[in-house]
Amino acid sequence: MLHRLKLGVLLQWLILFLLTPAYKASSLGLTVHVVPLEENGGKTVRAHFSVITPSPCPDLLAVCAAGEDCQAHRTALPFSYTKPSPAWCVRQWQKTIPSNYNAFLKLGFQTEFYVSINADPKIRANNGKLNRPPFVALPPPLRASVNCPVDFHISTKDLDGDKVRCRFARADTGECRDCLPHSFLELDEASCTLTFTGKAAAGQYFIYLMAEDLIPSPPTRQLLNNSPLSFVPVHLSLTVEESASGCSYNPLVLDGTPERDSVQFVLPFQEVKFNANYKSDQESVLEIAVVGPPDLYRVGFASISNLAKLTMAWIRSENNLTQLLPVCFVANTKSFQSQLRCTWLYQREMRTLPDGTELMCNQTEMFLLLPVSSLTNVNLDELQLNSPTCPVTHNSTHLTAHIPLGGCGTTAVHSGTELVYTNTLKSVHHTMISRRPSLILPLACRIPGVQVKGPRYAVSMPTERETFGEVLVWLEFHLPGQGPLARLTSTPRFRSNILSSSRFRRETGSGSSTSNSSTQAGVQRDEMVKQLDLYVMSNCSVDRAEMIVTNCMESETEDFTDSHPIMEKGCIMSNNTLEIITEQKTFKIYRLDINKMAVSGTKMYIECKINLCIATLHSDTCPDLCSNSSSSSMLVRSVFTSTYSVRSGPVSLLVADFMNRNTTATDLPPSNASPTTGLTSSQQATTPGSTLPASQIPNVISTNTTASQAPEVATSRITGVILMTIAMFLQMTILQ
Repeated sequence: MLHRLKLGVLLQWLILFLLTPAYKASSLGLTVHVVPLEENGGKTVRAHFSVITPSPCPDLLAVCAAGEDCQAHRTALPFSYTKPSPAWCVRQWQKTIPSNYNAFLKLGFQTEFYVSINADPKIRANNGKLNRPPFVALPPPLRASVNCPVDFHISTKDLDGDKVRCRFARADTGECRDCLPHSFLELDEASCTLTFTGKAAAGQYFIYLMAEDLIPSPPTRQLLNNSPLSFVPVHLSLTVEESASGCSYNPLVLDGTPERDSVQFVLPFQEVKFNANYKSDQESVLEIAVVGPPDLYRVGFASISNLAKLTMAWIRSENNLTQLLPVCFVANTKSFQSQLRCTWLYQREMRTLPDGTELMCNQTEMFLLLPVSSLTNVNLDELQLNSPTCPVTHNSTHLTAHIPLGGCGTTAVHSGTELVYTNTLKSVHHTMISRRPSLILPLACRIPGVQVKGPRYAVSMPTERETFGEVLVWLEFHLPGQGPLARLTSTPRFRSNILSSSRFRRETGSGSSTSNSSTQAGVQRDEMVKQLDLYVMSNCSVDRAEMIVTNCMESETEDFTDSHPIMEKGCIMSNNTLEIITEQKTFKIYRLDINKMAVSGTKMYIECKINLCIATLHSDTCPDLCSNSSSSSMLVRSVFTSTYSVRSGPVSLLVADFMNRNTTATDLPPSNASPTTGLTSSQQATTPGSTLPASQIPNVISTNTTASQAPEVATSRITGVILMTIAMFLQMTILQ
């Protein structure tokens, strides 16, 4: 009875534990972009929330209640990354709330946070309009190492031109809850720069800031009562990690990456595209983590040796997002994080065109008719389309232009379910400096989604399959002078980056396939292999494609708990291995000197990481990762596949297992050839060189995703619209 009573009490405690809500962690990052609503004098605002939460990513079902003016951004392109561990993602929504707002918010079962906003309406004396609170860019979760000081610049902007100041949130005024200051953090309020002194134990810390806007004043004149006009919350997280590698191995930002706090202006239906380029000598870049607006495309990630790059693109469709949209990104390695970079997308405000303006579209072109009376003081002879080769004509009453959908610089982008063809009529001054007004007129023809055939258009980058075909990679192992490439390995030519081929042959005694065969015929069947050729193969037959082997390692155990590098970052690690020069670039052959390798048993396992590459310019080649001449520009000017990881089964090192194999030299394998050895992590070959049936072709582990395929051009009736506006302004225009 006593035993049953104890068991019952234990069961009750277990039930209570399971029913108790899990610990509510703070967000890993939060910003709120606040837009005052004119219709009620700014008493309510449109709040645009961006929150970073731990994985698994919570849904957005609870952020919008029934009857609320609220919109959750459920995007097909989620921001989700792995560093810091375990993983994290971004959730975004917008909601109409009071201008003075304090509330606890909850996402899923893991993330609960407190938000305090003070955006009480204030009419600005300089323009008579409502004050607009500052914008703060949300960075990915911050990382640092113990005893390694680092600065984090928080990027801010203000549409009114006000000075933005950052300060720590105060619990005594209700701006935060449980927000004790950290002694290892310092804040430069004027520049919004957070400094980690390095004097903190490993762990995760939460930081609560407030961003304020103040009326700017000349340096020689300080306003006595320059109190903040508004303040908005900024939540950050800092993960401090142990590091045995020192403090100077953070990935470096390379040329071609947007400058810090830079601004890119975006017209309606315009696509903006930019790259993030990094170099990391100590550890390879695992990911380039990005936080940006909904439907920001992130394509073409490549981490090859010590170089890494990512292409980002955003298409301005019809949206109710804020006028300023930040994009922040960092490069993460296993132990380090790069400097934080943020760039801003500025959605230009457009005004309605005057009466009488028409844009008519048909299946092949758009036709523009524009009253010249609306173009006061604009030099009509300086107007041109995206391509200056297409004529723009005018008379005393109207300006006209015939704009083909397939020329004159017309581009196609996808807005929601619509395919949109866009061009721009703009002033191009023929003098270096001009005070004359300029014209910027976006034009568009839109095809309804029901008329668009084929896959959805995404970003103007081909998919991996479109570029390289259906890629398959595998490993093979053969004695010198044997196997499908025996004519290359029987009398090999070696790359001379480590040893000359003549010296290698003297030391190893490699000769023709005939001598190898005769030598092997006289050996004991339990004799160990002295040399072995590692074939890293692919089925790619695309012209100008090249294989890049970034890493290979050898282990005597299948789990690779104790492994030894053969190649790292594209470089052969010792004179135990030499590369055999081949005629084609879509496969590699390496001669392994088993006598000198640290192999004590009769079998080994090998794993390699592989990319295929095509240089985009015919005059270029793919980067040589072991050459000092390789640069970020070579990486950007090349197209890469995902990184493929292929692992062998047990590779026998006994000559007996190779004795009965065909030693006749053959031609190169066809492009659709199957692997001749079972070599993935999920398959093992029972006999070296045995042929796998088609059903056992290995599945290669891919670490990246690719963009969508472009659609076919629709030929049905097209509806034409003019997108909004003439932007005319008197200013000094300096033409590049």
